[in-house]
Amino acid sequence: MNSIYDTLNPMQKEAVFTTDGPLLVLAGAGSGKTRALTHRIAYLIEEKGVRPWNILAITFTNKAAGEMRERVDALVTQGAESIWVSTFHSMCVRILRRDVEYIGFDRNFTIYDSDDQKTLMRQVMKKLELDPKMYRERTILNVISSCKNELMTPEEFSVQVSGDYRQMRMAEAYTEYQEQLRRSNAFDFDDLIMKTVELLQSSAEVRERYQDRFRYIMVDEYQDTNTAQFRLISLLAGMHKNLCVVGDDDQSIYKFRGANIGNILNFEQIYPQARVIKLEQNYRSTQNILDVANAVIRHNEGRKEKALWTANEGGEPVCYAQYETAQDEAGAVIREISRAHGKGMAFKDCAVLYRTNAQSRLLEEKCVQYNIPYRLIGGVNFYQRKEIKDILAYLKTIDNGRDDLAVQRIINIPKRGIGASSIGKVMIYATANDLSFLEALEKAERIPGLGRAVQKINGFVHLIEVYRGKLAYRMSVSELIRDILDTSGYDQELAKEDEAEEAARRENLEELFNKAVDYEARAEEPALDGFLEEVALVAEVDNLDPQEDRITLMTLHGAKGLEFTKVYLTGMEDGLFPGSMSVNSDDPGDLEEERRLFYVGVTRAKQELTLTGARLRMVNGENRYSRRSRFVDEIPPDLLADGRRARSRTAFPGRSGQDGERSAVDSAGGAGERLHTTGVPPTYKAPQFGGFGKLNEQGVSLGKTFTVTKAEHLPYQAGDRVRHKKFGEGTVKEITEQKRDFEVAVEFDNYGMKRMYASFAKLEKIG
Repeated sequence: MNSIYDTLNPMQKEAVFTTDGPLLVLAGAGSGKTRALTHRIAYLIEEKGVRPWNILAITFTNKAAGEMRERVDALVTQGAESIWVSTFHSMCVRILRRDVEYIGFDRNFTIYDSDDQKTLMRQVMKKLELDPKMYRERTILNVISSCKNELMTPEEFSVQVSGDYRQMRMAEAYTEYQEQLRRSNAFDFDDLIMKTVELLQSSAEVRERYQDRFRYIMVDEYQDTNTAQFRLISLLAGMHKNLCVVGDDDQSIYKFRGANIGNILNFEQIYPQARVIKLEQNYRSTQNILDVANAVIRHNEGRKEKALWTANEGGEPVCYAQYETAQDEAGAVIREISRAHGKGMAFKDCAVLYRTNAQSRLLEEKCVQYNIPYRLIGGVNFYQRKEIKDILAYLKTIDNGRDDLAVQRIINIPKRGIGASSIGKVMIYATANDLSFLEALEKAERIPGLGRAVQKINGFVHLIEVYRGKLAYRMSVSELIRDILDTSGYDQELAKEDEAEEAARRENLEELFNKAVDYEARAEEPALDGFLEEVALVAEVDNLDPQEDRITLMTLHGAKGLEFTKVYLTGMEDGLFPGSMSVNSDDPGDLEEERRLFYVGVTRAKQELTLTGARLRMVNGENRYSRRSRFVDEIPPDLLADGRRARSRTAFPGRSGQDGERSAVDSAGGAGERLHTTGVPPTYKAPQFGGFGKLNEQGVSLGKTFTVTKAEHLPYQAGDRVRHKKFGEGTVKEITEQKRDFEVAVEFDNYGMKRMYASFAKLEKIG
């Protein structure tokens, strides 16, 4: 047998060598489950003679799928490319692209993101005359999502809520929403699963084809599956029943997204012949961290018994510190990270986790105040920015003319003089004649009352036809993006924007172009629908660049699957974490899910973990006092050290709650020195207050900026050669004094002329 299996521990080997029939692998945090899964795939091929194309491996994120694919490619010598390694949604798209016509859709369907869903729901509510004060679009969409997660059709939902007027109106909205999606040949994310289940259930031919192909199925993060995903997997595994699911019930934290913990807890009841294997040896964290995790999660009743252990050393004690105010807490955490960095720890090895997005504001302000580079996960997604949505809408219209939302978004972007009244008449005509919006535009001459708008509409229709013609003649996606910007008038429209706003939008569009180029380099057969599919399925956490030296600020939900050397778990207060709704809930399962969330946060830490809280925190404009989290109380006292006094590990400074005292950054010679580490010249001084706006990657500030008093304070002048982290090397052409800063114009060797603010451009003089 291949020696690669000698590196596995006994339980991992058992999971790898158990290949036939249903198998449940209970894999604790950091227990090497991906290693076990990938070696299992290799074992099936190399030792059992299974053909690679008969293997399906499913996980939840693109990042996890990418990592699994890389490991499989490294282990399997031949045929690795034939193995399906995919997320649930990507797998479903792949199946639907081939066979969706069996359920009445065209293969070039569009995938609607959350913004598209909201836009469509607003139209539905307007058509059904639903009062937005009584029916919030987000609430209705959540109801629809819950229905789809349970595979409940609009008709079934209508029957279930019969007699409840409010729910019946939501059922009407669900019905109309699905009808509009059908007309637009579009699916939302929940549809991708539900429609694939519908396809497999309704077509024996399709079902048997995929059942015969996928003879060995492996599902990662099984505790996060919902009813629809469970049904999908059951259908695919129905013929051969060689189903291996890997998960950890202690990390089931997505109930609000429809995850059903019963799928993993009841696996043996559903598959009575199932074998159960536990992976409890942790390779990530120290024993002190694991002891804290085990001590708290043990309070949950709805779980399968297991306890993490490690061969690693005990490590640093887990620290807990309570501060007087949330401001004090944020300042102490960020200063501690600054000190750790001064002693050699990389910023990227540190993460600050919190229960709610609102907690990020104070942390961001302290990062800016102390000049600590950071990345915020959970802010505005790149693909949700206006300019990106605009160009993607052009691409969607070119690819799928039935996508009404995409066409409606761009018909007057840039401005073409087609007014709302004219658009309304086209929409009425389209509905009356069962046409898509674009099909109605193509018949503009027949629509009464359009007048001079007909010529403008014809110009737009012709433009789309020209783009389609160019695409048919082998124009690449990246070239098409460039062409849209140049010929649609979008580029000229950008020039009318505020200078800083224009620069930021152009940089984002340049990044979209880069994304297209990267896609074309990777794809076996690059195509517009493939590019749009990849963009639609991307998740924000997949965009994390592990090479950027920045601390990470993110919610506990967002941290799942990640790991960091040093973790700060903030806001450990009853009412915040656990949240007040779970504390006061009649369902004990709600509090148990919060405890599982704490367990996830703790087990993200590899070497150091600090828990923090505040006695006083502002909530909804009011200062509120809180007791420390009950989860802290559930930790045996001998497992905790006082974070304010653990000076041997450069923990929190001085007296509790004294965020105003001089920090390591201040005493080391002022904030300017820390600024130098993030690319800003040491002569700059950071104002000592919070409340900064966010900064984009090119140094454009959306709020306050650092002040530069004289151009000669810059380490470079016009004519000097400089280097930028993203754009590479270039020559400074011009330095212009602005109200609060200097604008630097640089001619980059590979990117052309760029204009950016000096204080955040991070330019380094070379030569």
